[in-house]
Amino acid sequence: MFGNAFGWPHLIVILLVVLLLFGAPKLPGLARSIGQSMRIFRSEVKTMKDENTTVAAEDEEPEAPQASTAKSTPAKSTPAKAAPKSTKPKP
Repeated sequence: MFGNAFGWPHLIVILLVVLLLFGAPKLPGLARSIGQSMRIFRSEVKTMKDENTTVAAEDEEPEAPQASTAKSTPAKSTPAKAAPKSTKPKP
């Protein structure tokens, strides 16, 4: 959408403004918190994708045809593994 609207001079000006607003000592903490937020976001998106693929796989699973013999055994179904949900980010 923006195409070539932003170049290196614009990025340098933006970085200088950020440096002036937050100060040099606070920048490492700011970068760390952004990194943690991105890790949490990626793990949640991965969990949601995994849940969607397991649900889709269960929906597409064809049913076994019924046997005509009197002693038919029911088909065994394996439960889907749920990914552990953790609210704490890993260090």
